[in-house]
Amino acid sequence: MSTYVLVHGSWHAASCWYKIVPRLEQTGHTAVAIDLPGHGRDGTPLGAVSMADYVAAIGRVLDAADEPVVLVAHSRGGIAITQAAEDRPEKIRTLVYLAAFLVPNGETILPLAFADGDSLIMSNLEVNQEAGWDILRPEAFRPALYADCCDDDVALARTLLAPEPLGPTNTPMRTTDERFGGIPRVYIELLQDRAVSPGLQRAMYTALPCRDVLSIDASHSASFSRPDELTAAVRVAGGDR
Repeated sequence: MSTYVLVHGSWHAASCWYKIVPRLEQTGHTAVAIDLPGHGRDGTPLGAVSMADYVAAIGRVLDAADEPVVLVAHSRGGIAITQAAEDRPEKIRTLVYLAAFLVPNGETILPLAFADGDSLIMSNLEVNQEAGWDILRPEAFRPALYADCCDDDVALARTLLAPEPLGPTNTPMRTTDERFGGIPRVYIELLQDRAVSPGLQRAMYTALPCRDVLSIDASHSASFSRPDELTAAVRVAGGDR
């Protein structure tokens, strides 16, 4: 049995994994979904959140685990697990990127996001530089994030979405081949995604090759719309075949 640590993406929190955690646990695995700083129940002021805070939050969960974990991230959470992997490679068995930003050493998300012409995010993003956060405009929530989700899940998600700290987004990755590069990576691509488009996903896992690439025919929030398929893919990515 494995330990899965689940990291949310932009504007979300641990709650976005509410369908996935019990499905993993029902198969005998341990599943831990965390709130990154400034998200969910964590009240860190958004303008004060740094990449180091993200890494420390993930590191506390890794250190508490009895074994190296399968570390899974969605969307913008990809930068957090990449940097955590550089910090604690011995604590991680596999990195799993779910339509997540897989950013090379020395770069940030921003050039990739701005180059993604098939995404609905950047054209619908509100940024408050002074306060240090961004948020998607409400009218873009469903088409960008929840296109194939049921009305109940969309309504739930809308009540939970909150601004995203800018600090980690603006922080370049600092990774090495010996540490981050020594951990097996798996990418789960979402073929209907309008937040991180399939084209961008493909470009990222081509630039930083992964051990396996798995595909789900879903929009950006497969944890809501395709929980059984996503749980199965996460288990395969973690080596539970």
